[in-house]
Amino acid sequence: MDKVKERIKSHEGFRDTVYSDSLGFATIGYGHLVLPDDPYVEGVVYPKNDLEKVFDNDFKIALRSAESLLEGIDHNEDIKGVIVEMCFQLGKPRVMKFKKMWEGLKEKDMQKMASEMIDSNWHKQTTKRCESLAEIIANTYI
Repeated sequence: MDKVKERIKSHEGFRDTVYSDSLGFATIGYGHLVLPDDPYVEGVVYPKNDLEKVFDNDFKIALRSAESLLEGIDHNEDIKGVIVEMCFQLGKPRVMKFKKMWEGLKEKDMQKMASEMIDSNWHKQTTKRCESLAEIIANTYI
């Protein structure tokens, strides 16, 4: 999963201050959504080491979410990595809504899975990221 962590970090980028993401949500570090209980304040610079710990926690949540979604479905590490990254960015509830993508995976039709990823609002919001993950799926076999 180290490769997946690095890919997420590359896609997210890093900021040590609170910023607005592409949808206008307060975010910090490697794409951490600032929640009401979080201690982060706009204009304050936070240590990278502290934000790395936040990333590790967010990654663990995404990993558990992906494992739960993939339970009982044939998959390989590439597919798992893509689902982990989707859960990291979108959250488990939103990833669950990709009904036709999940159908493609269950049918072992990677082209369908990839095209359903592209045929989404997610693709409109983060085009390059979605396309790079769909390409991984299109080029994998189970």
